[in-house]
Amino acid sequence: MGAKKKLKRKIKSLKAKLRKKGAAPAVSPLAPAAFPDLPVIRGARFASASAGVRYKGRTDVMLALLAPGSVLAGSFTRSATRAPSVFNAQRKIGDTAADGAAILVNSGNANAFTGAEGVAAVQSICEAVAQTLGLPESRVFTASTGVIGELLPHERITAVLDQLAAELSEASLPDAARAIMTTDTFPKGAAATVEIGGVPVQIAGIAKGSGMIAPDMATMLVYIFTDARITRPVLESMVTRLTDKTFNCITVDSDTSTSDMLLVGATCQSEAPLIELDNSPAGVAFAQALGEVMRDLAHQVVRDGEGATKFIEVVVSGARSDADARRVAFAIANSPLVKTAAAGEDPNWGRIVMAVGKSGAEADRDRLSIRLGPHLVAYQGQVARSYSEEVGAAYMKNAEIVIGVDLRLGVGAATVWTCDLTNRYIEINADYRS
Repeated sequence: MGAKKKLKRKIKSLKAKLRKKGAAPAVSPLAPAAFPDLPVIRGARFASASAGVRYKGRTDVMLALLAPGSVLAGSFTRSATRAPSVFNAQRKIGDTAADGAAILVNSGNANAFTGAEGVAAVQSICEAVAQTLGLPESRVFTASTGVIGELLPHERITAVLDQLAAELSEASLPDAARAIMTTDTFPKGAAATVEIGGVPVQIAGIAKGSGMIAPDMATMLVYIFTDARITRPVLESMVTRLTDKTFNCITVDSDTSTSDMLLVGATCQSEAPLIELDNSPAGVAFAQALGEVMRDLAHQVVRDGEGATKFIEVVVSGARSDADARRVAFAIANSPLVKTAAAGEDPNWGRIVMAVGKSGAEADRDRLSIRLGPHLVAYQGQVARSYSEEVGAAYMKNAEIVIGVDLRLGVGAATVWTCDLTNRYIEINADYRS
Protein backbone atom coordinates (compact mmCIF):
# COMPACT_ATOMS: atom_id res chain seq x y z
CA MET A 1 0.00 0.00 0.00
CA GLY A 2 1.34 3.45 -0.95
CA ALA A 3 2.19 6.10 1.60
CA LYS A 4 -0.68 8.34 0.44
CA LYS A 5 -3.26 5.56 0.87
CA LYS A 6 -1.93 4.75 4.33
CA LEU A 7 -2.19 8.41 5.33
CA LYS A 8 -5.75 8.65 4.02
CA ARG A 9 -6.75 5.54 5.99
CA LYS A 10 -5.13 6.91 9.12
CA ILE A 11 -6.98 10.23 8.78
CA LYS A 12 -10.26 8.47 8.13
CA SER A 13 -9.74 6.24 11.18
CA LEU A 14 -8.94 9.25 13.35
CA LYS A 15 -12.09 11.04 12.19
CA ALA A 16 -14.18 7.98 13.02
CA LYS A 17 -12.69 7.83 16.53
CA LEU A 18 -13.41 11.51 17.09
CA ARG A 19 -17.02 11.02 16.00
CA LYS A 20 -17.43 8.08 18.36
CA LYS A 21 -16.12 10.21 21.21
CA GLY A 22 -18.63 12.90 20.26
CA ALA A 23 -15.91 15.44 19.56
CA ALA A 24 -17.43 18.77 18.60
CA PRO A 25 -16.00 21.04 15.92
CA ALA A 26 -14.12 24.14 17.05
CA VAL A 27 -16.59 26.93 17.79
CA SER A 28 -16.63 29.74 15.25
CA PRO A 29 -14.54 32.74 16.37
CA LEU A 30 -17.54 34.89 15.46
CA ALA A 31 -19.91 33.06 17.83
CA PRO A 32 -21.76 34.99 20.56
CA ALA A 33 -20.12 34.83 23.98
CA ALA A 34 -22.91 32.62 25.32
CA PHE A 35 -26.28 31.15 24.45
CA PRO A 36 -28.92 33.72 25.44
CA ASP A 37 -31.44 33.32 28.24
CA LEU A 38 -34.67 32.40 26.46
CA PRO A 39 -37.93 33.32 28.18
CA VAL A 40 -40.61 30.75 28.82
CA ILE A 41 -43.29 30.89 26.14
CA ARG A 42 -46.58 30.03 27.77
CA GLY A 43 -48.33 27.29 25.83
CA ALA A 44 -45.14 25.94 24.22
CA ARG A 45 -43.22 22.89 25.46
CA PHE A 46 -40.11 21.23 24.06
CA ALA A 47 -38.09 18.03 24.30
CA SER A 48 -35.07 16.50 22.60
CA ALA A 49 -33.65 12.99 22.30
CA SER A 50 -30.95 10.87 20.71
CA ALA A 51 -32.49 8.68 18.00
CA GLY A 52 -29.28 7.69 16.20
CA VAL A 53 -30.48 9.06 12.89
CA ARG A 54 -26.88 9.27 11.68
CA TYR A 55 -24.58 9.19 14.72
CA LYS A 56 -25.03 7.23 17.93
CA GLY A 57 -25.10 9.09 21.20
CA ARG A 58 -25.84 12.46 19.61
CA THR A 59 -28.99 14.46 20.38
CA ASP A 60 -30.65 14.65 16.98
CA VAL A 61 -34.42 14.99 17.36
CA MET A 62 -36.49 17.78 18.87
CA LEU A 63 -40.22 18.05 19.49
CA ALA A 64 -42.26 21.18 20.10
CA LEU A 65 -45.88 21.06 21.26
CA LEU A 66 -48.08 24.16 21.07
CA ALA A 67 -51.28 24.63 23.05
CA PRO A 68 -54.77 24.51 21.51
CA GLY A 69 -55.66 27.80 19.84
CA SER A 70 -52.12 28.38 18.53
CA VAL A 71 -51.65 29.85 15.07
CA LEU A 72 -48.73 29.19 12.74
CA ALA A 73 -47.18 31.04 9.84
CA GLY A 74 -44.26 29.96 7.73
CA SER A 75 -41.94 30.53 4.84
CA PHE A 76 -40.41 27.77 2.75
CA THR A 77 -37.70 27.23 0.19
CA ARG A 78 -38.67 27.64 -3.44
CA SER A 79 -36.03 25.14 -4.50
CA ALA A 80 -37.26 22.89 -7.32
CA THR A 81 -35.78 19.90 -5.45
CA ARG A 82 -37.22 20.65 -2.03
CA ALA A 83 -37.68 17.85 0.49
CA PRO A 84 -41.02 16.08 1.09
CA SER A 85 -41.22 17.55 4.59
CA VAL A 86 -41.31 21.01 3.01
CA PHE A 87 -44.14 20.06 0.64
CA ASN A 88 -46.00 18.49 3.56
CA ALA A 89 -45.67 21.59 5.74
CA GLN A 90 -46.63 23.93 2.90
CA ARG A 91 -49.83 21.96 2.37
CA LYS A 92 -50.81 22.21 6.04
CA ILE A 93 -49.67 25.67 7.08
CA GLY A 94 -52.97 27.35 6.23
CA ASP A 95 -54.98 25.06 8.50
CA THR A 96 -56.92 27.07 11.08
CA ALA A 97 -58.08 24.24 13.35
CA ALA A 98 -58.43 25.09 17.03
CA ASP A 99 -56.29 22.10 18.00
CA GLY A 100 -52.74 22.47 19.21
CA ALA A 101 -49.79 21.87 16.88
CA ALA A 102 -46.57 19.89 16.95
CA ILE A 103 -43.23 20.34 15.22
CA LEU A 104 -40.74 17.48 15.01
CA VAL A 105 -37.26 18.04 13.57
CA ASN A 106 -34.37 15.65 13.02
CA SER A 107 -30.75 16.35 12.11
CA GLY A 108 -28.28 14.05 10.36
CA ASN A 109 -30.45 13.24 7.34
CA ALA A 110 -32.28 15.72 5.08
CA ASN A 111 -34.74 13.16 3.65
CA ALA A 112 -34.44 15.04 0.36
CA PHE A 113 -34.32 13.47 -3.10
CA THR A 114 -35.58 10.21 -1.60
CA GLY A 115 -38.61 9.62 -3.84
CA ALA A 116 -41.78 7.90 -2.69
CA GLU A 117 -40.01 6.37 0.30
CA GLY A 118 -39.14 9.85 1.55
CA VAL A 119 -42.76 10.95 1.25
CA ALA A 120 -43.88 7.82 3.11
CA ALA A 121 -41.33 8.51 5.87
CA VAL A 122 -42.78 11.99 6.43
CA GLN A 123 -46.31 10.63 6.52
CA SER A 124 -45.30 7.89 8.96
CA ILE A 125 -43.65 10.37 11.32
CA CYS A 126 -46.61 12.77 11.19
CA GLU A 127 -49.10 10.01 11.90
CA ALA A 128 -47.02 8.66 14.79
CA VAL A 129 -46.62 12.11 16.35
CA ALA A 130 -50.36 12.77 15.96
CA GLN A 131 -51.22 9.50 17.67
CA THR A 132 -48.72 10.02 20.49
CA LEU A 133 -49.88 13.56 21.25
CA GLY A 134 -53.58 13.22 20.43
CA LEU A 135 -53.49 15.72 17.56
CA PRO A 136 -54.92 15.67 14.04
CA GLU A 137 -52.23 14.71 11.52
CA SER A 138 -52.90 18.02 9.78
CA ARG A 139 -51.46 19.83 12.81
CA VAL A 140 -48.13 18.00 12.79
CA PHE A 141 -45.16 19.56 11.00
CA THR A 142 -41.86 17.82 10.43
CA ALA A 143 -38.50 18.85 9.04
CA SER A 144 -35.18 17.15 8.37
CA THR A 145 -31.68 18.48 7.87
CA GLY A 146 -28.42 16.77 6.98
CA VAL A 147 -27.21 14.62 4.11
CA ILE A 148 -29.25 14.73 0.87
CA GLY A 149 -30.16 11.58 -1.06
CA GLU A 150 -30.09 9.04 1.77
CA LEU A 151 -33.26 7.30 2.98
CA LEU A 152 -34.44 8.52 6.37
CA PRO A 153 -34.50 5.78 9.04
CA HIS A 154 -37.79 7.17 10.31
CA GLU A 155 -38.44 4.17 12.57
CA ARG A 156 -35.56 5.38 14.77
CA ILE A 157 -37.38 8.68 15.19
CA THR A 158 -40.80 7.20 15.94
CA ALA A 159 -39.14 4.89 18.47
CA VAL A 160 -38.29 7.85 20.74
CA LEU A 161 -41.66 9.63 20.54
CA ASP A 162 -42.90 8.31 23.89
CA GLN A 163 -39.69 9.58 25.51
CA LEU A 164 -40.07 12.96 23.87
CA ALA A 165 -43.71 13.28 24.89
CA ALA A 166 -42.89 12.38 28.50
CA GLU A 167 -40.09 14.95 28.72
CA LEU A 168 -41.88 17.96 27.21
CA SER A 169 -41.03 21.09 29.18
CA GLU A 170 -41.40 24.86 28.81
CA ALA A 171 -37.71 25.20 29.76
CA SER A 172 -36.23 22.91 27.08
CA LEU A 173 -36.01 25.23 24.07
CA PRO A 174 -32.18 25.55 24.43
CA ASP A 175 -31.87 21.75 24.22
CA ALA A 176 -34.02 21.79 21.10
CA ALA A 177 -31.59 24.29 19.55
CA ARG A 178 -28.74 21.83 20.04
CA ALA A 179 -30.70 18.88 18.67
CA ILE A 180 -31.13 20.44 15.21
CA MET A 181 -27.43 21.23 14.64
CA THR A 182 -25.46 19.56 11.83
CA THR A 183 -22.20 21.30 10.89
CA ASP A 184 -23.13 24.18 13.22
CA THR A 185 -20.43 24.94 15.77
CA PHE A 186 -22.80 26.57 18.26
CA PRO A 187 -26.55 26.51 19.00
CA LYS A 188 -28.42 29.60 17.89
CA GLY A 189 -31.05 31.38 19.95
CA ALA A 190 -32.54 34.85 20.26
CA ALA A 191 -35.31 36.48 22.25
CA ALA A 192 -37.21 39.71 22.73
CA THR A 193 -39.91 41.14 24.99
CA VAL A 194 -42.40 43.75 23.81
CA GLU A 195 -45.27 45.42 25.63
CA ILE A 196 -48.67 45.20 23.97
CA GLY A 197 -51.36 47.15 25.79
CA GLY A 198 -49.10 47.35 28.84
CA VAL A 199 -48.68 43.57 28.98
CA PRO A 200 -45.28 41.95 28.22
CA VAL A 201 -45.30 39.59 25.25
CA GLN A 202 -42.43 37.11 24.88
CA ILE A 203 -40.69 35.97 21.68
CA ALA A 204 -38.01 33.27 21.54
CA GLY A 205 -36.46 31.53 18.56
CA ILE A 206 -33.85 28.98 17.54
CA ALA A 207 -32.14 28.28 14.24
CA LYS A 208 -29.67 25.97 12.58
CA GLY A 209 -27.51 26.76 9.60
CA SER A 210 -23.85 26.93 8.72
CA GLY A 211 -23.35 25.87 5.12
CA MET A 212 -25.56 25.63 2.02
CA ILE A 213 -26.84 29.08 2.91
CA ALA A 214 -28.30 31.33 0.23
CA PRO A 215 -31.92 31.38 1.32
CA ASP A 216 -34.78 31.82 -1.09
CA MET A 217 -37.23 32.41 1.75
CA ALA A 218 -35.60 31.68 5.09
CA THR A 219 -32.51 29.83 6.19
CA MET A 220 -31.85 26.15 6.82
CA LEU A 221 -34.28 25.70 9.73
CA VAL A 222 -35.76 28.40 11.97
CA TYR A 223 -38.40 28.05 14.69
CA ILE A 224 -39.76 31.05 16.56
CA PHE A 225 -42.35 30.98 19.32
CA THR A 226 -44.39 33.70 21.00
CA ASP A 227 -47.26 33.91 23.46
CA ALA A 228 -48.74 36.87 21.55
CA ARG A 229 -52.43 36.91 20.72
CA ILE A 230 -52.45 37.50 16.99
CA THR A 231 -54.55 36.47 14.01
CA ARG A 232 -53.00 34.11 11.49
CA PRO A 233 -53.34 36.49 8.46
CA VAL A 234 -51.51 39.24 10.33
CA LEU A 235 -48.78 36.88 11.52
CA GLU A 236 -48.35 35.48 8.00
CA SER A 237 -48.06 39.00 6.56
CA MET A 238 -45.39 39.93 9.11
CA VAL A 239 -43.39 36.74 8.59
CA THR A 240 -43.35 37.18 4.82
CA ARG A 241 -42.27 40.82 5.03
CA LEU A 242 -39.66 40.33 7.73
CA THR A 243 -38.16 37.22 6.13
CA ASP A 244 -37.31 39.24 3.06
CA LYS A 245 -35.39 41.75 5.19
CA THR A 246 -33.54 39.20 7.31
CA PHE A 247 -33.08 35.59 6.22
CA ASN A 248 -33.39 36.47 2.54
CA CYS A 249 -30.50 38.90 3.00
CA ILE A 250 -27.85 36.42 4.12
CA THR A 251 -25.50 34.17 2.19
CA VAL A 252 -22.61 31.92 3.17
CA ASP A 253 -21.85 30.08 -0.06
CA SER A 254 -24.60 31.03 -2.58
CA ASP A 255 -26.22 27.58 -2.32
CA THR A 256 -29.91 27.27 -1.47
CA SER A 257 -30.89 24.24 0.62
CA THR A 258 -33.56 21.69 -0.31
CA SER A 259 -34.91 21.91 3.23
CA ASP A 260 -35.21 25.61 4.13
CA MET A 261 -38.09 26.20 6.50
CA LEU A 262 -39.16 28.98 8.84
CA LEU A 263 -42.09 28.46 11.20
CA VAL A 264 -43.46 30.99 13.69
CA GLY A 265 -45.91 29.67 16.27
CA ALA A 266 -48.06 32.00 18.37
CA THR A 267 -49.68 30.25 21.33
CA CYS A 268 -52.08 33.17 22.01
CA GLN A 269 -51.60 32.54 25.76
CA SER A 270 -50.66 36.13 26.66
CA GLU A 271 -53.16 38.41 28.37
CA ALA A 272 -52.21 41.19 25.97
CA PRO A 273 -54.80 42.55 23.50
CA LEU A 274 -55.35 40.66 20.26
CA ILE A 275 -53.26 41.95 17.32
CA GLU A 276 -55.72 42.17 14.43
CA LEU A 277 -54.11 44.79 12.17
CA ASP A 278 -50.61 44.86 10.71
CA ASN A 279 -50.36 48.65 10.89
CA SER A 280 -51.90 49.15 14.34
CA PRO A 281 -49.61 50.39 17.15
CA ALA A 282 -49.65 46.88 18.61
CA GLY A 283 -48.91 45.33 15.22
CA VAL A 284 -46.03 47.70 14.54
CA ALA A 285 -44.49 47.12 17.97
CA PHE A 286 -44.76 43.34 17.74
CA ALA A 287 -43.37 43.28 14.19
CA GLN A 288 -40.36 45.32 15.28
CA ALA A 289 -39.58 42.86 18.10
CA LEU A 290 -40.14 39.83 15.87
CA GLY A 291 -37.88 41.38 13.23
CA GLU A 292 -35.12 41.86 15.81
CA VAL A 293 -35.25 38.16 16.73
CA MET A 294 -35.22 37.12 13.06
CA ARG A 295 -32.30 39.42 12.22
CA ASP A 296 -30.33 38.20 15.24
CA LEU A 297 -30.80 34.56 14.21
CA ALA A 298 -29.93 35.35 10.58
CA HIS A 299 -26.72 37.04 11.66
CA GLN A 300 -25.82 34.06 13.85
CA VAL A 301 -26.14 31.75 10.84
CA VAL A 302 -23.62 33.90 8.96
CA ARG A 303 -21.34 34.07 12.01
CA ASP A 304 -21.33 30.27 11.99
CA GLY A 305 -20.66 30.05 8.26
CA GLU A 306 -18.49 27.02 7.70
CA GLY A 307 -14.91 28.13 8.37
CA ALA A 308 -15.87 31.79 8.81
CA THR A 309 -13.46 34.22 10.43
CA LYS A 310 -15.01 37.49 9.19
CA PHE A 311 -18.58 38.81 9.44
CA ILE A 312 -19.18 41.01 6.39
CA GLU A 313 -21.95 43.55 5.90
CA VAL A 314 -22.44 44.77 2.34
CA VAL A 315 -24.32 48.08 2.11
CA VAL A 316 -25.35 49.32 -1.33
CA SER A 317 -26.96 52.73 -1.87
CA GLY A 318 -27.68 55.07 -4.75
CA ALA A 319 -28.98 52.34 -7.05
CA ARG A 320 -31.62 52.92 -9.69
CA SER A 321 -33.95 50.65 -7.68
CA ASP A 322 -33.94 48.48 -4.55
CA ALA A 323 -33.84 45.44 -6.82
CA ASP A 324 -30.67 46.71 -8.51
CA ALA A 325 -29.11 47.44 -5.11
CA ARG A 326 -29.88 43.88 -4.03
CA ARG A 327 -28.29 42.46 -7.20
CA VAL A 328 -25.09 44.40 -6.55
CA ALA A 329 -25.01 43.49 -2.86
CA PHE A 330 -25.38 39.76 -3.54
CA ALA A 331 -22.86 39.88 -6.39
CA ILE A 332 -20.32 41.22 -3.89
CA ALA A 333 -21.38 38.94 -1.03
CA ASN A 334 -21.29 35.79 -3.17
CA SER A 335 -18.03 36.53 -4.99
CA PRO A 336 -15.39 33.91 -4.07
CA LEU A 337 -12.73 36.49 -4.91
CA VAL A 338 -14.16 39.10 -2.54
CA LYS A 339 -14.67 36.50 0.19
CA THR A 340 -11.16 35.04 -0.09
CA ALA A 341 -9.66 38.52 -0.07
CA ALA A 342 -11.48 39.11 3.21
CA ALA A 343 -10.14 35.81 4.56
CA GLY A 344 -6.61 36.91 3.65
CA GLU A 345 -7.21 40.41 5.11
CA ASP A 346 -6.38 41.86 1.70
CA PRO A 347 -8.10 45.20 0.86
CA ASN A 348 -8.36 44.20 -2.80
CA TRP A 349 -11.14 46.63 -3.68
CA GLY A 350 -10.70 45.89 -7.38
CA ARG A 351 -12.64 42.68 -6.73
CA ILE A 352 -15.54 44.77 -5.45
CA VAL A 353 -15.45 46.78 -8.67
CA MET A 354 -15.52 43.50 -10.58
CA ALA A 355 -18.55 42.26 -8.64
CA VAL A 356 -20.49 45.47 -9.25
CA GLY A 357 -19.78 45.21 -12.95
CA LYS A 358 -20.90 41.59 -13.28
CA SER A 359 -24.09 42.00 -11.21
CA GLY A 360 -26.34 42.91 -14.11
CA ALA A 361 -27.53 46.03 -12.32
CA GLU A 362 -27.23 49.46 -13.90
CA ALA A 363 -23.93 51.07 -12.93
CA ASP A 364 -21.75 53.94 -14.11
CA ARG A 365 -18.02 53.48 -13.54
CA ASP A 366 -17.39 57.22 -13.23
CA ARG A 367 -20.02 57.73 -10.52
CA LEU A 368 -19.19 54.74 -8.37
CA SER A 369 -17.70 55.10 -4.88
CA ILE A 370 -16.50 52.34 -2.54
CA ARG A 371 -15.80 52.35 1.19
CA LEU A 372 -14.20 49.88 3.56
CA GLY A 373 -15.88 50.82 6.83
CA PRO A 374 -15.35 54.58 7.26
CA HIS A 375 -12.54 54.74 4.70
CA LEU A 376 -13.25 56.09 1.22
CA VAL A 377 -11.38 53.78 -1.16
CA ALA A 378 -12.61 54.70 -4.62
CA TYR A 379 -14.47 57.72 -5.95
CA GLN A 380 -15.78 58.65 -9.39
CA GLY A 381 -14.12 55.83 -11.26
CA GLN A 382 -10.69 55.76 -9.61
CA VAL A 383 -8.87 55.29 -6.33
CA ALA A 384 -9.59 58.09 -3.83
CA ARG A 385 -6.68 60.47 -3.31
CA SER A 386 -7.07 60.20 0.47
CA TYR A 387 -6.82 56.40 0.47
CA SER A 388 -3.73 54.43 1.41
CA GLU A 389 -3.17 50.69 1.19
CA GLU A 390 -1.93 50.65 4.78
CA VAL A 391 -5.24 52.04 6.04
CA GLY A 392 -7.20 49.45 4.06
CA ALA A 393 -4.99 46.59 5.23
CA ALA A 394 -5.38 47.65 8.87
CA TYR A 395 -9.15 47.79 8.53
CA MET A 396 -9.34 44.29 7.00
CA LYS A 397 -7.86 42.83 10.18
CA ASN A 398 -11.16 43.49 11.96
CA ALA A 399 -13.44 40.50 12.62
CA GLU A 400 -16.38 42.57 11.36
CA ILE A 401 -16.11 44.35 8.02
CA VAL A 402 -18.48 46.74 6.23
CA ILE A 403 -18.24 47.11 2.46
CA GLY A 404 -20.07 50.20 1.23
CA VAL A 405 -20.93 50.89 -2.40
CA ASP A 406 -22.70 54.05 -3.62
CA LEU A 407 -23.79 53.81 -7.27
CA ARG A 408 -24.92 57.48 -7.30
CA LEU A 409 -27.77 56.75 -9.73
CA GLY A 410 -30.91 56.88 -7.58
CA VAL A 411 -32.33 56.06 -4.17
CA GLY A 412 -32.34 52.25 -4.28
CA ALA A 413 -30.66 50.57 -1.30
CA ALA A 414 -30.01 47.10 0.12
CA THR A 415 -28.01 45.46 2.89
CA VAL A 416 -26.74 41.88 2.75
CA TRP A 417 -24.70 39.89 5.28
CA THR A 418 -22.09 37.25 4.48
CA CYS A 419 -18.78 35.82 5.71
CA ASP A 420 -15.35 35.12 4.30
CA LEU A 421 -14.32 31.96 2.45
CA THR A 422 -11.46 30.03 4.07
CA ASN A 423 -9.59 26.76 3.70
CA ARG A 424 -11.70 25.41 6.55
CA TYR A 425 -14.85 25.68 4.41
CA ILE A 426 -13.25 23.34 1.87
CA GLU A 427 -12.15 20.90 4.57
CA ILE A 428 -15.61 20.75 6.14
CA ASN A 429 -17.41 20.15 2.86
CA ALA A 430 -14.83 17.80 1.41
CA ASP A 431 -15.19 15.58 4.48
CA TYR A 432 -18.95 16.05 5.07
CA ARG A 433 -19.96 12.45 4.34
CA SER A 434 -16.65 10.66 5.03
